[in-house]
Amino acid sequence: MHRQNPHLSPMNQAPRCNARTRRGTPCQSPAVKGRKRCRMHGGADGIGAPCGNQNAFRHGRYTANAMARKREVVALLRACREQLGSMRGSG
Repeated sequence: MHRQNPHLSPMNQAPRCNARTRRGTPCQSPAVKGRKRCRMHGGADGIGAPCGNQNAFRHGRYTANAMARKREVVALLRACREQLGSMRGSG
């Protein structure tokens, strides 16, 4: 690394991030070694969505089988309530 000013630390002599902040000013963070961006603007490894998009998998609560099973349970509960209601009324 070529030093321009011997009074600056190596951290202050590191190349800066080329990204722009929300204000439109250049980012003042040092770039990640071997990259042009800092760790907050995409220079770090592991940035972005996971491979294969594991977030898109469904949990199974609203699948066709689950909804059919739920309809069966609701119908069974309704029939039980009607049966209990008729037993209470005749007793």
